Amino acid sequence: MNAQQQLTPPAIGEVWPGQGGIYGGLRQYPEGMCHVIFATEDVGRHAYGDYGVSTEATSRTDGRANTAILIARTGKHPAAIAAAAHTADGHADFYLPAIGELHHGWQYAPDSFSEEWYYLSSTQYSANLAYFMDFEIGWLLTYVKSLERLVRPVRRFLQ
Repeated sequence: MNAQQQLTPPAIGEVWPGQGGIYGGLRQYPEGMCHVIFATEDVGRHAYGDYGVSTEATSRTDGRANTAILIARTGKHPAAIAAAAHTADGHADFYLPAIGELHHGWQYAPDSFSEEWYYLSSTQYSANLAYFMDFEIGWLLTYVKSLERLVRPVRRFLQ
């Protein structure tokens, strides 16, 4: 595969060879318009962690920023740790998606996710709750941070 083929995105919902997963389309981020890539598979069920503790990981749109905040709390956030540890096609810049990024996945690539269980986001709601996404019917929910939910890493890069 040549460099041009690697930079030409496939249809949304299809695997983008060399980019680490499933193409989720474009989204606006602080750094500009970015291509969104969801890992091809979940990395297990993990808890958000730090039940009863409030953090600054409250962005509804920027999971990368949320994940950095959670990872800095050394060992306290299993889901963020699992997402950030994911690598694919030589890319090691995955993170736990914010609730808006999961909703983007539900809107544009829903067949890429399981309808059997909820997906955990990096977005904290309160000291005890975090946001989750139900891909069967598209519900955004809050649940207890100590419960384990599916984790699907995501990465992004400038268009």
